[in-house]
Amino acid sequence: MALPNDFETAVTESKRLTKRPDNEELLELYALYKQATDGDVSGDRPGGFDFKDIAKFDAWLAKKGISKEQAMGDYIALVGKLKSKYA
Repeated sequence: MALPNDFETAVTESKRLTKRPDNEELLELYALYKQATDGDVSGDRPGGFDFKDIAKFDAWLAKKGISKEQAMGDYIALVGKLKSKYA
C-alpha cells in the first residue's frame, strides 16, 4: 500500500513548490489528481465564458480510462519533475 502514501506525500509536496508551475503543468496536476481520487470525469462540460473550468474539465476528460493507480503514479512522477524544476 505504498502507492497511496506516496501519492499523499506528492500532494503535500506539490503545495510546497517555491515557484508556480505554468498553466499546462497545473492542468496536468489537476487532471491526474482528479483521476486518481474521483476516477473518470462526470457531469456536463461547463459552458459559456468559464474558460478556467472548461480547461480543467477538458484536462480531466483527457485522462478518462486511466486507472486510479496509474493516475497516482503519473502524479507522483510529475511532482518529482516539478520539484526538480521549481524547488
